Amino acid sequence: MSRTAALFAVGGSVAAAGFLGAGTAAAAPVSCVSPPAANDIRVDGTASCGATSTGPGIANAGAAESGTAVSVTDGPGATTTYANGFGTALGASKNAGTAYAWALGGGIAHSWADEGATTVAVAGWGSGATAEAAGVDCVGPLSMALNLKTGQFCMLGN
Repeated sequence: MSRTAALFAVGGSVAAAGFLGAGTAAAAPVSCVSPPAANDIRVDGTASCGATSTGPGIANAGAAESGTAVSVTDGPGATTTYANGFGTALGASKNAGTAYAWALGGGIAHSWADEGATTVAVAGWGSGATAEAAGVDCVGPLSMALNLKTGQFCMLGN
Protein backbone atom coordinates (compact mmCIF):
# COMPACT_ATOMS: atom_id res chain seq x y z
CA MET A 1 0.00 0.00 0.00
CA SER A 2 2.76 2.48 0.90
CA ARG A 3 4.66 1.59 -2.32
CA THR A 4 1.54 2.31 -4.36
CA ALA A 5 1.09 5.67 -2.60
CA ALA A 6 4.77 6.55 -3.14
CA LEU A 7 4.60 5.61 -6.83
CA PHE A 8 1.42 7.62 -7.22
CA ALA A 9 3.04 10.67 -5.58
CA VAL A 10 6.19 10.45 -7.71
CA GLY A 11 4.22 9.81 -10.90
CA GLY A 12 1.86 12.70 -10.14
CA SER A 13 4.79 15.04 -9.52
CA VAL A 14 6.48 14.05 -12.79
CA ALA A 15 3.24 14.47 -14.72
CA ALA A 16 2.58 17.87 -13.12
CA ALA A 17 6.12 19.05 -13.92
CA GLY A 18 5.69 17.96 -17.54
CA PHE A 19 2.31 19.65 -17.81
CA LEU A 20 3.63 22.91 -16.38
CA GLY A 21 6.56 22.96 -18.81
CA ALA A 22 9.30 22.41 -16.28
CA GLY A 23 12.45 21.56 -18.22
CA THR A 24 14.81 18.77 -17.39
CA ALA A 25 17.75 21.14 -17.33
CA ALA A 26 18.42 22.80 -14.01
CA ALA A 27 19.82 26.29 -13.81
CA ALA A 28 19.78 28.93 -11.17
CA PRO A 29 17.79 32.03 -12.11
CA VAL A 30 19.84 34.84 -13.64
CA SER A 31 19.09 38.53 -13.58
CA CYS A 32 20.59 41.28 -15.76
CA VAL A 33 20.20 45.03 -15.20
CA SER A 34 21.52 48.05 -17.08
CA PRO A 35 22.54 50.55 -15.77
CA PRO A 36 24.75 50.43 -13.73
CA ALA A 37 26.55 48.15 -16.20
CA ALA A 38 26.47 49.34 -19.81
CA ASN A 39 26.07 45.74 -20.99
CA ASP A 40 25.15 43.12 -18.37
CA ILE A 41 25.29 39.50 -19.58
CA ARG A 42 24.85 36.49 -17.30
CA VAL A 43 24.74 32.74 -17.87
CA ASP A 44 24.15 30.03 -15.29
CA GLY A 45 23.90 26.53 -16.69
CA THR A 46 21.25 26.79 -19.39
CA ALA A 47 19.64 30.09 -18.32
CA SER A 48 20.93 33.30 -19.88
CA CYS A 49 20.09 36.99 -19.98
CA GLY A 50 21.43 40.24 -21.34
CA ALA A 51 20.58 43.89 -20.67
CA THR A 52 21.91 46.99 -22.43
CA SER A 53 20.88 50.60 -21.88
CA THR A 54 22.13 53.79 -23.46
CA GLY A 55 21.04 57.01 -21.81
CA PRO A 56 18.74 57.25 -18.80
CA GLY A 57 16.61 54.17 -19.64
CA ILE A 58 16.43 50.97 -17.60
CA ALA A 59 16.78 47.47 -19.06
CA ASN A 60 15.89 44.42 -16.93
CA ALA A 61 16.11 40.79 -18.06
CA GLY A 62 15.67 37.57 -16.13
CA ALA A 63 15.76 33.90 -17.03
CA ALA A 64 15.54 30.44 -15.47
CA GLU A 65 15.28 26.82 -16.60
CA SER A 66 16.84 27.12 -20.07
CA GLY A 67 15.24 30.48 -20.78
CA THR A 68 16.89 33.33 -22.69
CA ALA A 69 15.89 36.96 -22.12
CA VAL A 70 17.31 40.10 -23.72
CA SER A 71 16.38 43.72 -22.92
CA VAL A 72 17.60 46.87 -24.68
CA THR A 73 16.79 50.55 -24.13
CA ASP A 74 17.91 53.53 -26.19
CA GLY A 75 17.41 56.86 -24.45
CA PRO A 76 14.68 57.22 -21.85
CA GLY A 77 12.35 54.29 -21.43
CA ALA A 78 12.21 50.88 -19.84
CA THR A 79 12.31 47.29 -20.99
CA THR A 80 11.56 44.21 -18.91
CA THR A 81 11.88 40.63 -20.17
CA TYR A 82 11.65 37.20 -18.55
CA ALA A 83 11.96 33.68 -19.97
CA ASN A 84 11.89 30.17 -18.56
CA GLY A 85 11.45 26.58 -19.73
CA PHE A 86 13.23 26.99 -23.09
CA GLY A 87 11.41 30.28 -23.75
CA THR A 88 12.91 33.29 -25.52
CA ALA A 89 11.92 36.85 -24.56
CA LEU A 90 13.15 39.85 -26.53
CA GLY A 91 12.33 43.45 -25.65
CA ALA A 92 13.43 46.92 -26.75
CA SER A 93 12.35 50.49 -26.06
CA LYS A 94 13.28 53.89 -27.43
CA ASN A 95 12.12 57.49 -26.92
CA ALA A 96 10.37 56.94 -23.57
CA GLY A 97 8.69 53.67 -24.61
CA THR A 98 8.00 50.84 -22.16
CA ALA A 99 8.23 47.23 -23.36
CA TYR A 100 7.40 43.99 -21.55
CA ALA A 101 8.02 40.46 -22.89
CA TRP A 102 7.44 37.20 -21.02
CA ALA A 103 8.15 33.79 -22.55
CA LEU A 104 6.95 31.03 -20.28
CA GLY A 105 7.54 27.34 -20.79
CA GLY A 106 8.94 27.44 -24.32
CA GLY A 107 7.19 30.40 -25.94
CA ILE A 108 8.75 33.21 -27.96
CA ALA A 109 7.77 36.78 -27.01
CA HIS A 110 8.90 40.01 -28.71
CA SER A 111 7.99 43.51 -27.56
CA TRP A 112 9.15 46.83 -29.06
CA ALA A 113 8.00 50.22 -27.75
CA ASP A 114 8.78 53.65 -29.22
CA GLU A 115 7.65 57.26 -28.68
CA GLY A 116 5.99 56.78 -25.29
CA ALA A 117 4.10 53.61 -26.23
CA THR A 118 3.69 50.65 -23.88
CA THR A 119 3.75 47.18 -25.42
CA VAL A 120 3.24 43.78 -23.82
CA ALA A 121 3.90 40.31 -25.29
CA VAL A 122 3.29 37.04 -23.43
CA ALA A 123 3.81 33.58 -24.93
CA GLY A 124 3.56 30.11 -23.43
CA TRP A 125 4.60 26.68 -24.65
CA GLY A 126 4.43 26.33 -28.42
CA SER A 127 3.19 29.89 -28.93
CA GLY A 128 4.55 33.25 -30.03
CA ALA A 129 3.54 36.86 -29.41
CA THR A 130 4.74 40.13 -30.94
CA ALA A 131 3.76 43.64 -29.87
CA GLU A 132 5.19 46.70 -31.65
CA ALA A 133 4.13 49.95 -33.34
CA ALA A 134 3.50 48.16 -36.66
CA GLY A 135 0.97 45.86 -35.03
CA VAL A 136 0.44 42.87 -32.79
CA ASP A 137 0.57 39.20 -33.69
CA CYS A 138 -0.38 36.09 -31.72
CA VAL A 139 0.44 32.54 -32.80
CA GLY A 140 -0.71 29.53 -30.79
CA PRO A 141 -3.20 29.08 -27.98
CA LEU A 142 -0.98 30.50 -25.22
CA SER A 143 -0.28 33.95 -26.68
CA MET A 144 -1.25 37.53 -25.89
CA ALA A 145 0.02 40.84 -27.28
CA LEU A 146 -1.02 44.42 -26.59
CA ASN A 147 -0.04 47.93 -27.69
CA LEU A 148 -1.58 50.40 -25.24
CA LYS A 149 -0.85 53.43 -27.45
CA THR A 150 -2.71 52.11 -30.50
CA GLY A 151 -5.19 49.87 -28.69
CA GLN A 152 -4.19 46.86 -30.77
CA PHE A 153 -4.71 43.54 -28.98
CA CYS A 154 -4.65 39.86 -29.81
CA MET A 155 -5.02 36.71 -27.76
CA LEU A 156 -5.03 32.93 -28.14
CA GLY A 157 -3.60 32.95 -31.66
CA ASN A 158 -6.18 35.42 -33.05
